[in-house]
Amino acid sequence: MTITPEIIGYIAAALTTSSFLPQAIMTLKTRDTESLSLGMYATFTLGVLLWLIYGIYLANNAIIYANAITLLLASSILSIKLYN
Repeated sequence: MTITPEIIGYIAAALTTSSFLPQAIMTLKTRDTESLSLGMYATFTLGVLLWLIYGIYLANNAIIYANAITLLLASSILSIKLYN
């Protein structure tokens, strides 16, 4: 099997998205966002949105899938942070 740039992209996407899951799961379960920085999550969520748009322009599925999932999780956490 030859490792192509596309395979590397999917591996990177899977790793970075899955690294975000423990924080997202814990926050969604507990609804505790006191220790989370509003500025950081707002900036992070905007950055993920821009990565998603960039992936769409490039038609790069690895970038699109990873950032769509991360955007869903990050915006959920940001919503909880803003609500609380």
